[in-house]
Amino acid sequence: MKKLLLTLLCLSVIGCAKHPEPEKSVDVLLIGGGIMSASLGTYLNELEPGWSIDIYERLDRVADESSNAWNNAGTGHSAFCELNYTPELADGSIDISKAVAINESFEISKQFWAYQIERKVLNNPPSFINNVPHMSFVWGDDNVEFLKKRHAALQASSLFRGMEYSEDPQQIKQWVPLVMEGREPGQKLAATRVSIGTDVNFGEITRQLFDSLSQQDNVSLNLQHEVRGIERNADNTWNVLVADLANGGAEKTINAKFVFIGAGGAALKLLQMSGISEAEGYAGFPVGGSFLATSNPEIVAQHQAKVYGKASVGSPPMSVPHLDTRVIEGQKVLLFGPFATFSTKFLKNGSLLDTFSALTTDNILPMTHAGIDNFSLSTYLMGQLMLSQEDRMDSLREYFPNAKSEDWELIQAGQRVQIIKKDAEHGGILQFGTEVVSAADGSIAALLGASPGASTAAPIMLSVLEKIFKDEMQSPEWQTKLKEIIPSYGQKLNDDLALTNQTRAWSSERLQLEFVEVPPLALTPEVSQAQ
Repeated sequence: MKKLLLTLLCLSVIGCAKHPEPEKSVDVLLIGGGIMSASLGTYLNELEPGWSIDIYERLDRVADESSNAWNNAGTGHSAFCELNYTPELADGSIDISKAVAINESFEISKQFWAYQIERKVLNNPPSFINNVPHMSFVWGDDNVEFLKKRHAALQASSLFRGMEYSEDPQQIKQWVPLVMEGREPGQKLAATRVSIGTDVNFGEITRQLFDSLSQQDNVSLNLQHEVRGIERNADNTWNVLVADLANGGAEKTINAKFVFIGAGGAALKLLQMSGISEAEGYAGFPVGGSFLATSNPEIVAQHQAKVYGKASVGSPPMSVPHLDTRVIEGQKVLLFGPFATFSTKFLKNGSLLDTFSALTTDNILPMTHAGIDNFSLSTYLMGQLMLSQEDRMDSLREYFPNAKSEDWELIQAGQRVQIIKKDAEHGGILQFGTEVVSAADGSIAALLGASPGASTAAPIMLSVLEKIFKDEMQSPEWQTKLKEIIPSYGQKLNDDLALTNQTRAWSSERLQLEFVEVPPLALTPEVSQAQ
């Protein structure tokens, strides 16, 4: 205990120490070498190629934390198969609003990547995005009824129209033979399928974006550099203290007009360093994940889909089980999970002190209230931590009945930090999702939270631009450029059939993805039957 208190005291003293004089000034300073910083840096370099941009990453390469292909599920989140995005309301109806928003966001990401292919910033689309059908699969009368209602509700949207639905075991077996072989005859089943779903290697996208940025004269990418202090100046610029880990921790100060903290799990602690009032009351709850994985060619060859199930009653959204085809560095593998793990680290390469060092007088009460109100999450985590390998295999066999233990190994994925924030009614709430927290003057911003994360990097960074660079965003120059980068910018695809088809055709051609034209509402038999 004494060692812990001494460590925390030392951290406090370091945080309060006066930074050395800045050795240089830059327009933009990005903290973190993941897909968020890569996307924002790419936007800003295209909108203002004259702006100087410094990027600092603690590890010896970019995309090695949450963006790493093995540290996430690689799902191009479009809400095609993720049932938690379409909750059933008290009156029995299905709310599709979040699913529509998630799908709109991913269409923006695809346009952003397609534009980078045109500019040769990104290359070889199959190295980072591939078509893998997205499926939902459920069993039991209640779950089948839910999926049927969900499918009917989604047909009203041009973004989801054409989704296939079946309760026929033979049809489902054609789609996913592994899921059906060895299954008990007569079991009540249902599945939906969207062929244009994707598997995405976010790490590869990140590496290619940074490779391009680092070749620009106005951009400096600094690896093995750790940010140790963030201090506001009287002119509302920021002095950022950076340590060169490859050079004995030698410290230097960089002055920046704008700072973006895109450091994944480390973002909360870095935001707290800034001292902005907007950061008060935020805390973080770390949750890790693991997956069962196989690269057995005989097994992998029999499954070509991302199959998402329905989370158990009382389980958090992150617990939704799925059996996924992944394409990582050209190799197909299957992953099943996630299984929750727990560590007090905020990053996979973080410190066991992360959770404790992020506690403040402003956030300890919200964190306590959130813990009390989310007892079911604690129960879920305890249950997950007690699972044996055979318990995990039993979970897998609900989706792959003939699975054999010797074909699968447990791999540790990344760490995520869920947001806890002050709430007038509850004192503190646990928030699943992402949130941009920024200073009132727009001089610093941080991205907190997790899912859907990397899939929505392009639209999330657009929201940062809108929040921080309000005047520039209104300029004709920025508006013109943004509509070049994102052809549908400022428009909604939902309920606009022509725009949906036009946008998907444009991005699919450039990303070498399948394009399926969305039919008019009147020509969709499923909708007529549902009505």
